[in-house]
Amino acid sequence: MIRRAAAALVLVAATSLASMTAMATPPFPLPDGARAEPLSPDVIAGWRQDDQGKAFAIFARGCMADPPLRQAVALPDVLEAACGKAKALAATGSVSAEQARSFFEQNFSFWRIRPADAETGFMTGYFEPEFEGALTRSEAFPTPLYDRPKDLVTRQPDDDWPGLDKTLSAARSTDKGLEPFPDRAAIETGALDGQGLEVLWLRDPVDRFVLQVQGSGRVRLPDGSVTRLVYSGRNGLPYTSLGRVLSQRENIPPAQMTMDRLVARLKADPAFARDLIRLNRSFVFFTRRDDLPAEAGPIGGAGLPLTPLRSIAIDRNAWPYGLPVWIDATIPDGAGSDEHLARLMVAQDTGSAILGPARMDLFVGSGSAAGHRAGLIRHPVSFTVLWPR
Repeated sequence: MIRRAAAALVLVAATSLASMTAMATPPFPLPDGARAEPLSPDVIAGWRQDDQGKAFAIFARGCMADPPLRQAVALPDVLEAACGKAKALAATGSVSAEQARSFFEQNFSFWRIRPADAETGFMTGYFEPEFEGALTRSEAFPTPLYDRPKDLVTRQPDDDWPGLDKTLSAARSTDKGLEPFPDRAAIETGALDGQGLEVLWLRDPVDRFVLQVQGSGRVRLPDGSVTRLVYSGRNGLPYTSLGRVLSQRENIPPAQMTMDRLVARLKADPAFARDLIRLNRSFVFFTRRDDLPAEAGPIGGAGLPLTPLRSIAIDRNAWPYGLPVWIDATIPDGAGSDEHLARLMVAQDTGSAILGPARMDLFVGSGSAAGHRAGLIRHPVSFTVLWPR
């Protein structure tokens, strides 16, 4: 009897191992340089403690707008169908945390994603800043923000642009065909003058730089009202991290190079700031959205409002918008301590510096406190993708 029981246990173990091995190939295109490991939610620490109802509410609003603000990997039919199921469930009434958890467990498989050369992913943080500005140029507000130029063409995933650098994500349409769009220095010295693209004016180029890095923002006008700015495109040139450049130039340990420190250095020396900022040839354009409610989050690349500590930006060439992602990381709380964050997120945004299969940017919130915390986040993260069955 004992031998038979032991044999049965061995058979069950072998069957389970064979089943897991069969599942080792994920049901989605694995991004280059990535490894995928199938998981059961039962072995994910914190899964039972999270309120998945919050992520479900975000997911049920839709995978992305049509069209999104920034094109990403094509939305898979299975993910669109899962969004449809979530909408149908949400329409029946309030969905509890337990119902939401069951929805994700029953409709998704779980895959921990690792880069080929590391055991964890990497996360940073971003926020929606608020600055003072005006609708007309003045001595107090001399720095323009521009709307999307009419001749700007954004490269789509399947576009082939012979003769142009493959790293360009956008170009200028001319009578002779496509050509590289002017870089930051050219724009700052008049390349867009006379086109009527100015939508708003800020105090200085440092404020504009921060706004462009974050991709959205609020601007308080002289009468006290607030207008919102939404990403509307970029010139397509590669992004350069000024924090990394300054760290190398002035021998500042990377862990100490926060956004607060970078901004303080730039604000202290306008000539230095101008020259350093121009090293980042990438330039972002914005559209004013006065219709957005003040309490709503900024609009992400998917074209939907972001939710603090539940929305993330991902590499848009690796993952589609709308994808649920379980993360586990310990990050600064912004007040001198750390917070363990183990919760379900939704991929709703992207960014020029967010590159890699397990690379993510956490949306922290709006305002200066969120900005301070976001600037401190540069931490390893466990990155688990939920893929529709």
